[in-house]
Amino acid sequence: MEKKVVITQSNYIPWKGYFDAIKLSDEFILYDDMQYTRRDWRNRNKIKTPRGIIWLTIPVEVKGKYFQKINETYISEKGWNLHHWQTIKQNYAKAKCFNEVKNFIEELYVNANHEMLSEINYYFLRNVCDYLEIKTPIRFSSEFILAEGKTERLVDLCKQLGTTDYYSGPKAKGYVDENLFEEADIKLHYFNHSGYGEYEQLYPPFEHAVSIIDLLCCEGKQAACFLKY
Repeated sequence: MEKKVVITQSNYIPWKGYFDAIKLSDEFILYDDMQYTRRDWRNRNKIKTPRGIIWLTIPVEVKGKYFQKINETYISEKGWNLHHWQTIKQNYAKAKCFNEVKNFIEELYVNANHEMLSEINYYFLRNVCDYLEIKTPIRFSSEFILAEGKTERLVDLCKQLGTTDYYSGPKAKGYVDENLFEEADIKLHYFNHSGYGEYEQLYPPFEHAVSIIDLLCCEGKQAACFLKY
């Protein structure tokens, strides 16, 4: 029986392609045992404004040269969630479906009081998936005993999950040992992030690489129609 799996680090309110990956998979694993990286998607993402694209960033504690895992990373300031909500409300109030999603997004942010970055990211992912009627189970890699080695760890985790088809981002081609997947009889696929349709977005020119918040505010319940899988 076919089982499709995606293993990747958690992102904060990620773009539509991330939710496509969740929708495609039979089980989606948040790989938060990995090192937290600064100026990355773990704790920030982009939205559109009349002045151009801006970042919404969750403030986190970073311990210098210490090897800090994503799931060991704490939120460093209170009130960030309400600030982010005010920024979203200010810039998307004129979006076509803002009134449709306003209460949903506001409630998400008002209740985003978790202490850990992984918890926050999972909270947003699960709730947005539920809104889009994506039922894929989302689990953490910390639930499993992980092998040593970059590709070995992924392959072993896939084996524990009974994976037949593993899907990865295109950048992984530079470091994944494809032979290990072949030896384990697991088909390896790379996502193609081209071919997305445009929707009625605010503030041209159109930009695909922005948070799912943009798509929700512009298309509401129809947002799922702009995913590929």
